[in-house]
Amino acid sequence: MLGAGLFPLVVAGCGAGGSEPASITGDQELLQEHGFADADAHEMIDRLEALPVAERPQDLIASVTATSLQLQDDAGREAELPLPEDQFYLSVAPFVETTHECAFHSLTTCRGELRSRELTVSVVDSSSGEVLEEGTRTTHDNGFVGFWLPRGITAELTCALEDYTGTASISTQAEDDLTCLTSLQLT
Repeated sequence: MLGAGLFPLVVAGCGAGGSEPASITGDQELLQEHGFADADAHEMIDRLEALPVAERPQDLIASVTATSLQLQDDAGREAELPLPEDQFYLSVAPFVETTHECAFHSLTTCRGELRSRELTVSVVDSSSGEVLEEGTRTTHDNGFVGFWLPRGITAELTCALEDYTGTASISTQAEDDLTCLTSLQLT
């Protein structure tokens, strides 16, 4: 859903640094006050996603679209930082029993069921069969695990927790592709 009166700021319902720094549009003070004055979108996403829920800023909405990180604070200040041109951020909240609907991940408000749980994950490119990600990952305190993936692909994502497994098709090709996957049920 779109926030009221915003440039296309998306407010969701609920590695290594990226490419060269890109231009930031909006209020620089917003970034400074939240400790992000020198950070790019990649760094900001990684830092906010890893914060314990209790330490996440209550006065900041940070939403990830397929192409940018969009920020707004309680004072109505806004900033937008483009994502690296060659990378796509997908945040996944696998679940066993409960989930919520979401399309664009909110780093400050989205919560998943499986908080701080160790998962076995794999991401396999559907066209080439290349394994893009494989191994053990731990969900953050918010119940999500994030993946920086190449742009322009479709892939199969598999997550396993103990005896539960789930698979979902994902895409990083279009500007309206999901950045928040909350429909991956482990059965």
